[in-house]
Amino acid sequence: MLQIFYDSQDFYLLKELEKLGPKKGVISQSVKDVVQSLVDDDLVLKDKIGTSVYFWSLPSCAGNQLRTTYSKLESDLSSSKKRYMELVEQRENLKRGREDSDEREAALEELKAVEEHHKKLKMMLLRLLMRQLTDGQTISSLCNNGVRPLSHKQKNNSNTCTGRYDAT
Repeated sequence: MLQIFYDSQDFYLLKELEKLGPKKGVISQSVKDVVQSLVDDDLVLKDKIGTSVYFWSLPSCAGNQLRTTYSKLESDLSSSKKRYMELVEQRENLKRGREDSDEREAALEELKAVEEHHKKLKMMLLRLLMRQLTDGQTISSLCNNGVRPLSHKQKNNSNTCTGRYDAT
């Protein structure tokens, strides 16, 4: 279809293109779809004048479009190369302090041991809080019913619920 525009360097209505399409090997029913895809790809221009829609494309337009696309891709490539170099430099700067050494390995082992100890302490704290929570509820419910807990040893004959000394 583009060859029709390039050969004549003229503008056409859709009806004219539907007549010329079969001569270039395009089925007349698909001419509208082909022309629309060329318009979407910016290979053919269209303009509505009054009630008519005109289509045209010149060989120089395609060349200009290719040059514009080429220059855009060139600028994208140069900016990507620049970004790549910045990232490589940043990686090298980050690697400088991380060379494998005995001191670094010892520090990493110490960090691992401290993290493991921290994890154990957190688990111990969680168990203590759970025990305190459940023991507190058990003792509280027993005291409210007037029953003294057997497993809880009293010191100096003090009541575990009130904290007062009993006469018993």
